[in-house]
Amino acid sequence: MSDETPICSAKGCRAEAVWVLAWNNPKIHTPERRKTWLACEEHREHLSQFLGVRGFLKDVVLLKEWESPGA
Repeated sequence: MSDETPICSAKGCRAEAVWVLAWNNPKIHTPERRKTWLACEEHREHLSQFLGVRGFLKDVVLLKEWESPGA
């Protein structure tokens, strides 16, 4: 892993990120704003559920597709 390798956002995880979880807290963000968490394969479901139960999760996209406009 290099310094530029994106890592998972799960607490304590240092695995390479594979997924982008796009989210928005409607109480503090405008509707079009997207914050992002990164997730490895192991933590994608857990982080998605965490955001989902709060009504924050907007999209889950493969990192390679998120980084490539038009993909």
